[in-house]
Amino acid sequence: MSSPYTGTQQPSPAPHQLPAAQQNHSLAFRVMRLSRPSLRPDPAALLRFDPRDVFLPEDALTSPDPSAAADFLQGLLHPPDSGAATTVPGDFTFRDRFLLHDTADALAPPGLLVLPQAFGAIYLGETFCSYISINNSSGLEAREVIIKAEIQTERQRILLLDTSKSPVESIRSGGRYDFIVEHDVKELGAHTLVCTALYNDGDAERKYLPQFFKFTVSNPLSVRTKVRTIKDTTYLEACIENHTKSNLYMDQVDFEPAQQWSATILEADEYPSVVKSTIRDLCKQPILIRAAGGIYNYLYQLRPSSDEPGQIKTEGSSILGKFQITWRTNLGEPGRLQTQNIHSTPTPSKDVDLRAVKIPPVIFLERPFMVNLCLTNQTEKTVGPFEVFLAPSVSGEQKTVLVNGLQKLVLPLVEAFESINFDLSMVATQLGVQKISGITLYAVQERKYYEPLTDIEIFIDAE
Repeated sequence: MSSPYTGTQQPSPAPHQLPAAQQNHSLAFRVMRLSRPSLRPDPAALLRFDPRDVFLPEDALTSPDPSAAADFLQGLLHPPDSGAATTVPGDFTFRDRFLLHDTADALAPPGLLVLPQAFGAIYLGETFCSYISINNSSGLEAREVIIKAEIQTERQRILLLDTSKSPVESIRSGGRYDFIVEHDVKELGAHTLVCTALYNDGDAERKYLPQFFKFTVSNPLSVRTKVRTIKDTTYLEACIENHTKSNLYMDQVDFEPAQQWSATILEADEYPSVVKSTIRDLCKQPILIRAAGGIYNYLYQLRPSSDEPGQIKTEGSSILGKFQITWRTNLGEPGRLQTQNIHSTPTPSKDVDLRAVKIPPVIFLERPFMVNLCLTNQTEKTVGPFEVFLAPSVSGEQKTVLVNGLQKLVLPLVEAFESINFDLSMVATQLGVQKISGITLYAVQERKYYEPLTDIEIFIDAE
């Protein structure tokens, strides 16, 4: 619903209008922002009106005996000779007039829609729509009128209307020419709506009329993110805060992951019925973020889209993705924002990666078992050879899981972005939950030790 005007009434100008050139002009621009109305209840209507008040004297409800008013109304509606025994229910005092007896009472009838009385706040992601009228307030006719309207920001100028190819033939004295322009707001800060007219006045003089209307675009919401990485899984938490003066109903908050990631939203566990689940999928309820500081949190789980150990890591691998956010206000005015790319926490890159692939599900005491390991070359050159061994404990404690056989396992060269799998024979010396710790990789040519493999917990059973 827009905010039109009728008859000869002209729209009020924007609040920050700059004066035109200091010369007499026959024409003048008037600008009105088109926006949806708001619900503004009448406080006086909260005192509920009772139709029976019409039949009672003015002081009936304030008399010492309010029951007399009830008897009076009873006799008025049902005379004694009518034979009716119906009693008029209700309390005729004012003590319950502020109580809501019906849900419609919350609107404080009549609950009229009120058109905006000011230019209002304009937010990023909205569509700025303006009703522009150029009127002739002089006694002369303006002919061959060329009208232009454009939005000027700190970065660019965007043309909204240009009648150069088909000028307005004439605007008579007291007449006007109206048009509507729209612009998707994509920048923050100062904006200027520039309206210009080039026309011939009654003296056949060509005149140029520029008028400027300034407004500021604010940010409707902020998105704060936190990134946590646990092994191969990354968790992204997003907190959306509402900075506007009206409630925002979030239609869509979608995280679009980068090519190398797959994302899953994590929500609270619910146990709805099948019927409720189907209805929820068909009619998805928007999420409400209340005005002036309301917040809502989203949690996403991100995993690499490819589990190949030799996957190439590009320069943009730190980019996780970006958010697509759409919302509506109380009366359905839409808004849309796209965030910048969200980056993961920088982690130092490793030339090679050693990880455990497979461990037997059942391990017996003092019986050899095989641990399958994978060594991946994450560089563009051939590396190796390597030695794999079990490093002694730093604290000096005796290890309960040892290497069975040769204490050092020699591995061959590994080509660029390739991987090799190998088995390490081990044996446990104690029952219960034990740890495989200290598996270390050593580069022979570079004489470089890599960080030991993360401890692996296993359960040792008796035969």
